[in-house]
Amino acid sequence: MQTNRRDFIKLAGVGLGLSLANASLPAFARATKPPIGRVVIVGGGYAGATAAKYLRLWSLGAIEVIVVEANKQFVSCPLSNLVLGGSKSINDLTFGYDALKANHGIQWVQDTVIAIDSTAKKVTMLRGDLIYDRLIVAPGVDFIYDDLPMLASAEAQQQILHAWKAGWQTVNLRKQLEAMPDGGVFVMNVPKAPYRCPPGPYERVCQVASYLKVNKPKSKIIVLDANAEIISKKGLFIKAWANLYPGIVDYRPDSAVISVDVATKTVTTDFDKVSADVLNIIPPQRAGKIAQIANLTEKDYPWCEVDFLTYESKLVQNVHVLGDSVAAGLPKSAHMATNQAKVCANAIVQLMAGQAPDPIPVFANTCYSFVTDKSAMHVANVYRYDAAKKIMISAEGGGVSLAPSDKEGDYAASWAKNIWTDVLT
Repeated sequence: MQTNRRDFIKLAGVGLGLSLANASLPAFARATKPPIGRVVIVGGGYAGATAAKYLRLWSLGAIEVIVVEANKQFVSCPLSNLVLGGSKSINDLTFGYDALKANHGIQWVQDTVIAIDSTAKKVTMLRGDLIYDRLIVAPGVDFIYDDLPMLASAEAQQQILHAWKAGWQTVNLRKQLEAMPDGGVFVMNVPKAPYRCPPGPYERVCQVASYLKVNKPKSKIIVLDANAEIISKKGLFIKAWANLYPGIVDYRPDSAVISVDVATKTVTTDFDKVSADVLNIIPPQRAGKIAQIANLTEKDYPWCEVDFLTYESKLVQNVHVLGDSVAAGLPKSAHMATNQAKVCANAIVQLMAGQAPDPIPVFANTCYSFVTDKSAMHVANVYRYDAAKKIMISAEGGGVSLAPSDKEGDYAASWAKNIWTDVLT
């Protein structure tokens, strides 16, 4: 489905701004002292930071917000594949939290949460406790090494990188790529869906191929996809690999990794053994560790079930879950995380004022993929709450690019700047 430029701008605006036409925010005349309640947020990524900002904005400062985040800085997973391609550095994607904290009066604690007592409404950190009225958990993803125990150790993960959380692993994977000889083989896998995206695996193929085409033209990429086919922008990626990177990309569907020899960088699948000069293994994923600690997941089910009107956990009262950890059947993207955060923030403001949350939330999601250093393509969808099914479902609107282009690359860069500004200022 084609989306024209005017509709696309409208769509992106809905996604970043979250129209609240159907939500009547409480009209607080001034910030109440003491606050009407305290919300503690665990995680300062796209979801957690957005929720903190909009809780303060929409309550006019009447809700006390405390964010607990282990990292000093925010590092963006969107665009992080461009570090592998060489058109971005990790510094381009790294930001501070100072403006967010100062502009909105958000209290910030750099610490690690080690326990949550939902009965006592208490968050325990390494250096102390916090009491909350409502808790938001936005922990991202954790990796499942049950089937790949040889990669579970810190030593193995220093050698075989996933680079699925932007940061030092992304930088080191780039260094491994630079050190690979011309004629070498870069092997990467794609885990069974669902998984965090971005960084997107098929975009990563393009970025690595782009680097190899210019710098190591005798090299190739072998892609071991555990899925039966490319699960996002399939036709576009197939054309991009054929037209831009002929002879470089060797894509193999239905090729789940069942074993890895760390010493020899050899991967075993059900059908083959593949040796690599550089090996990039992306493990299967589940809700982040703190969601597990807080008992927000069912046994043997890796994601958190929520009420999509409030994002309150279906298992634990007064605890809300946002972002990649949510069991939604929807993309686990940064854009999706920020929109979930806005719905949740609006709902909490309403609930703390004794009002009902918005009964029909609507938002959009847009995912860009760069196929070269400048050329990109997108897929976009509008999602609307279905009261009968009690889930967010794809509605009218959205679409997918006809082909990648430099103009869409410009749109993608602008999208990134806009969302970073929205989340962090």
